[in-house]
Amino acid sequence: MKPIRNIEVAAVFKKYPKIYRTPLLEIRQLIFDTADGIAEVGEIEESLKWNQPSYATNQTKSGTPIRIDRFGEHQIAIFVHCQTTLIEEFKPLFNGTFEFSKNRGILLDPQKELPIQELAFCIEKALMYHLV
Repeated sequence: MKPIRNIEVAAVFKKYPKIYRTPLLEIRQLIFDTADGIAEVGEIEESLKWNQPSYATNQTKSGTPIRIDRFGEHQIAIFVHCQTTLIEEFKPLFNGTFEFSKNRGILLDPQKELPIQELAFCIEKALMYHLV
């Protein structure tokens, strides 16, 4: 697991109840692992945006930022910029796998096993959004 170097981000993760923190940290690691496999992406910058952990390709500008957080009382979410076409592209591909929040997020049940391959695909598309 990649250590969290940003103190503010670490504090946000620490505040999550374990039921949310564990899968959100898994998604965080998947973002870094996915980025590591794509040379064009470069280094991922971890910060807070709207008090949510955010992952951006500031070095290469290859992708749109990805944010992760709780969503409502019983879900977690992966958010992308609402002006991208990503969620609309994902809906027909993953309609039975994910729930979606309008044009901005993938919603997940934190108590279920994460669909890693499908999430990695979505993360890769977000990290490469401006290169396509």
